[in-house]
Amino acid sequence: MKTIDVIIPTYKPTGKLVRIIEMLEKQTYSVNKIIIINTEKEYFDDFFKDKDILDSYDNILVKHIKREEFDHGATRKMAVTMSDSDYFVCMTDDAVVLDEVLIENLLKPLLEGKAAVSYARQCTKKSASLIERYVRHYNYPQKSALKTVSDIERLGIKAYFCSDVCAAYDRSIYDSLGGFVDRTIFNEDMIMASKVIKAGYGIYYASQAKVLHYHNYTCMQQLRRNFDLGVSQAMHPEVFKGVPSEGEGVRMIKNCASFLIRKHKGYLIPELVINSGFKFVGYRLGKAYKLLPKKVILMLTMNKTFWKYN
Repeated sequence: MKTIDVIIPTYKPTGKLVRIIEMLEKQTYSVNKIIIINTEKEYFDDFFKDKDILDSYDNILVKHIKREEFDHGATRKMAVTMSDSDYFVCMTDDAVVLDEVLIENLLKPLLEGKAAVSYARQCTKKSASLIERYVRHYNYPQKSALKTVSDIERLGIKAYFCSDVCAAYDRSIYDSLGGFVDRTIFNEDMIMASKVIKAGYGIYYASQAKVLHYHNYTCMQQLRRNFDLGVSQAMHPEVFKGVPSEGEGVRMIKNCASFLIRKHKGYLIPELVINSGFKFVGYRLGKAYKLLPKKVILMLTMNKTFWKYN
């Protein structure tokens, strides 16, 4: 049987990480190793000091790094070198596994040769705002889909959409394409996905593979997140130049507004517009980051550590 490892970067872990580990150990398709790359040892040790879960299993490997060492691309790339399995899954430490068939459903399109990468559906619950629930459903619908190079013209930037919140990779293809980018503020998953698609392989959205993952961001948090998104695109024109992206955002806003009206929640449309405006401003500022003073960049970014070296 082909083997699979799971890679989880962590920072200030919470009970969600415990739940993730517990569910990964119960999967119908067994996980070979769980590789945890933790940023700042003191927080990790403090959280786990009265918990025995790490000692309960012999397949958990933990490596600690300093905050200044973390990079969305390089850290995951380093973690992959610690894996010797045929496939690996990248997860985040807040993506709660919902059932025992996550790995099986995520791995199926790879085992069948349909794709080189697959990514999971991100589900929400009632504590998510109605707008956030719609956005997640828009980006992660009920129907699975295969994306290839022939879909770039039709889908634009969405052709490269993939999320390391929970995504599986064919290790041999990953290696042949050079792996994750060495330095990026954000978006290592889409940068890798673009390599995969341009090389003639497929990206599979596996809707039956499900994790619980959402955020109720404030407007300023949305601005900062989208600033980093814009920066990542500006830093990698070889991936994003010439691929339309803003039209997709407008389409989502229109669809979400229609959804709110159907739900008799039209009073939320101003919130949607304001929230989207903050996203757009953040994105455009990120795209133009080279024109901004360092002081302004540090006010706008979510990832201040990144700018110490850039």
